[in-house]
Amino acid sequence: MSAFQHTINRKSTRQVQVGEVIIGGQAPISVQSMTNTPTTDIEATVKLVNRLAAAGCDLVRISVPDKESVDAFAKIRSQTPVPLIADIHFDYRLAVAVASYADKLRINPGNIGGKDRVREVILACQDRGIPIRVGVNGGSLPKDLYKQYGLTPESLVKAALRHIELFDELGFDNLVLSIKTSEVPLMVESCRQLSAKADFPQHLGVTEAGIGIQGASRSAVGIGLLLAEGIGDTIRVSLTGDKLQEVQVAYEILDTLGLRRSGIRWISCPTCARATVDVEKVVLEAIEKTRDVQTPMTVAVMGCAVNGPGEAREADLGIACGAGSGLLFRHGEVVKKISESHMVDELVAEILRYIDRQDLSNRKKSP
Repeated sequence: MSAFQHTINRKSTRQVQVGEVIIGGQAPISVQSMTNTPTTDIEATVKLVNRLAAAGCDLVRISVPDKESVDAFAKIRSQTPVPLIADIHFDYRLAVAVASYADKLRINPGNIGGKDRVREVILACQDRGIPIRVGVNGGSLPKDLYKQYGLTPESLVKAALRHIELFDELGFDNLVLSIKTSEVPLMVESCRQLSAKADFPQHLGVTEAGIGIQGASRSAVGIGLLLAEGIGDTIRVSLTGDKLQEVQVAYEILDTLGLRRSGIRWISCPTCARATVDVEKVVLEAIEKTRDVQTPMTVAVMGCAVNGPGEAREADLGIACGAGSGLLFRHGEVVKKISESHMVDELVAEILRYIDRQDLSNRKKSP
């Protein structure tokens, strides 16, 4: 690809450990998702957690709304290797109970209860050495702050700082912070201000982002703006629907900013009257056949001779299409001419050969 390299200077934050995953400092930005199955449906939840892990999800959050869910969480924990986060609201006793099995807790101290109840949660986490994510949400802002400031960055940041002060008073600093709202500009400015006032790692996300393209776009703008400024240590894209899409969109955001690569980055032209090959059909078929590829690479499929050869030449692999055929490129060199009818199969075969070469190169580099 291009010789141009843009480096994002990430803010230095404290580090916390969630299972084997490090959050904060200069550790890779981790990707999270959350189950939407009933927690008490152990089989369905384990299946979803493992599917998310296979898709590249680093951390999975599970809601724990009742005692039955605590028992289920323990059984789920034993059936998956991915770190699990227990999501608790209102009942501090659930947080204390599930801390024995979780790798991290997510709470909103404002709805857990008074200081004594928060202290009980902290003691449970200290015994296990697990962190707590303190979440401030636009929908659950403390009443006094809402009355004084309204729903603004000032009120949201003050709520977060109030929680930090409480945990500091109780002698606990193994924290991750988050401020989430469904309004992207509000979320972005709040996280900026919080980053300037605290050095705890930040979890980024646009809450209730929506469905499909709408949710993906809003998440990409909100999370992407902050990441581009060096703010953020772990992210979750909150979409209505298939949870695997959350992981896919999260990685697309990270890949776009050059922060983390996984799988194939597809470059394809929007097509115009000059295109004589069905570029969309070629790309969609190739994506479907390479969905499980985790090796980072860039593959270009271009529809005509205007930008096609140049873009394909800059990619790891690429096709520059012509009338019913195309030229297959590898690192700027033409490999061969291929017909439209064999284009997908030839491209997929070249992708697999690229993976084999990368694997061989990595083995040779290993001591």
